Amino acid sequence: QVQLVESGGGSVQAGGSLRLSCAATGSIFGITAAGWYRQVPGKQRDLVAGITGDSIEYDDSVKGRFTISRDNAKNTVYLQMNSLTPEDTAVYRCSADVLAGMPIVSRQYWGQGTQVTVSS
Repeated sequence: QVQLVESGGGSVQAGGSLRLSCAATGSIFGITAAGWYRQVPGKQRDLVAGITGDSIEYDDSVKGRFTISRDNAKNTVYLQMNSLTPEDTAVYRCSADVLAGMPIVSRQYWGQGTQVTVSS
């Protein structure tokens, strides 16, 4: 059973930092692509950062402040968030294309979501 387990959310004051983690658990062979999304009530879910191989993309609103990275040995994807502002307050969810099963296939999974609250 493949799962994406998120951790690292919480509350922080403006200007602070948080690091989110997204670990793929179960019998997997690797992660081919991953992304961090965020959503606030009443709005659509937006891609914050994505990584595919060595290719990385960021939403303009987080460029220079957020960094997505991965540890292939741990099957974990991270989102380092610096210089946080109240506008970053949202539920953050990770998504990953995970290689698993026999035969091996790639399938998209979602984490449970973690709340990030930034106070002014």
